[in-house]
Amino acid sequence: MSTIEKSVTVDVPVRTAYDQWTQFESFPQFMDGVESVEQRDDRHLFWKASIAGVDREWEAEIVDQTPDERISWRATDGTTNHGTVSFAAEDPTKSRVTLRLEFEPEGIVEKAGDALNVVDRRAAGDLERFKEFIESRGAESGAWRGEVNPGSTH
Repeated sequence: MSTIEKSVTVDVPVRTAYDQWTQFESFPQFMDGVESVEQRDDRHLFWKASIAGVDREWEAEIVDQTPDERISWRATDGTTNHGTVSFAAEDPTKSRVTLRLEFEPEGIVEKAGDALNVVDRRAAGDLERFKEFIESRGAESGAWRGEVNPGSTH
């Protein structure tokens, strides 16, 4: 498994940053290579993306979600990955968004991409584009304030 961790400070309150991140279907607007994210219910997402030039699809399950603090997920099939995005207020108008991602590169192309830090650079770029996206809007495009607790099955 490879692990990356990247952070960005955004000039919006933590609630705004968190609420926008819960709008998973907007991810293609700022995540490089993500073609679509379909939210099937409060816990399940279906992703389509191009990773190191290879088309991938996978199901992901949200395993822990606490408003204004964190969202953790794990892939349930397809591309092996899991991670957490966390949110922390730096002051009332700024927040820190930190992405920690663990993934298993598949095949020679993805392993070569991993060796060249392609995913690392992509994650940093995605966070910078999220910063531009949310700061240019000034407000979230929607919000989901529910919680998902580890081990719950609802």
